Amino acid sequence: MEIGIVGATGYGGVELFRLLNGHSNVENIHLYSSSQAGEFFEGIYTHVNNQSYELQPLHPDKMKQLDIIFLATPPGVSSGLTPQLTGGKAKVIDLSGDLRLKDTEVYTEWYKQEAAPQSAINEAVYGLPEWNKEHIKQASVIANPGCYPTAVLLGLGPVVESEIADPDTIIIDAKSGVSGAGKNANAVTHFAHTQENLRIYKVNQHKHIPEIEQQLKIWNETIKPVTFSTHLVPMTRGIMATIYVEPAKEVSLENIHALYEEVYESHPFIRIRKLGDFPSTRDVYGSNYCDIGITLDDRTGRLTIVSVIDNLMKGAASQAVQNMNIILGIDETTGLDLVPVFP
Repeated sequence: MEIGIVGATGYGGVELFRLLNGHSNVENIHLYSSSQAGEFFEGIYTHVNNQSYELQPLHPDKMKQLDIIFLATPPGVSSGLTPQLTGGKAKVIDLSGDLRLKDTEVYTEWYKQEAAPQSAINEAVYGLPEWNKEHIKQASVIANPGCYPTAVLLGLGPVVESEIADPDTIIIDAKSGVSGAGKNANAVTHFAHTQENLRIYKVNQHKHIPEIEQQLKIWNETIKPVTFSTHLVPMTRGIMATIYVEPAKEVSLENIHALYEEVYESHPFIRIRKLGDFPSTRDVYGSNYCDIGITLDDRTGRLTIVSVIDNLMKGAASQAVQNMNIILGIDETTGLDLVPVFP
């Protein structure tokens, strides 16, 4: 297969390169950059200096002849580029948020820029493999989920879809490493501002809120707006979403735990912890796993769900490769059967 990566110099792009470089079905990788075309990849990332890749400028007509094109671009880029790449041989997997929200007015409100054409948005399939695999198989355009939504939705899916969760009571407390802010340094991610510090950011304004609510309403149309808070922690990778929800009906913790095990039984990248055991971000570092632990507080009656992922992997690059595998009709674990890195 011939693979293209647009935005290859960002963190998502370099993770895609690492995964695809060892993928048994990939023959050639073409790297594209609008800002650094003509430079050599190994000059930017010295950890790949045993290989030589020149970054290419964008030529959509030529790129359409590839098999798969990954768009690891900032919001606002793929909205214009995707329509130029579709209609040919290539399948497009977009890692930005440009194609996730079906309502263009909602996108404009939260992303503060013009939305993609409605036709491109309608064509895109939301690429949450554990919940949308059959649609992904037939897709020509994939909207790869955001990092926070991946952790949150995988954690909430079973209790929302089964109507165990009270639709008025969802509170999400999420924390991420600094790589989630992207490659370019700023005052927030500067070492002196991040080290030994814990910061809440984008309070009630995070652009992943409508993405989370959109999918929750697909599972249960009675879902109300959620409370979603995000925090920056002084580590490179990882997301932990601690989710609080009140059950809408009387149910035991054992039954809820059995529900999670049943829902995710056939999904190789979801690992449900035993009762009383809760995951940490280190448990999934460098992997495509999502680990989930649950408990039910007898005193308050409130359910707590803890969901962890590597934001650059299951939250971006490895989930995109998982979607590629599904589109191609091959084992979805191909190239992704990686043991998490420890320590």
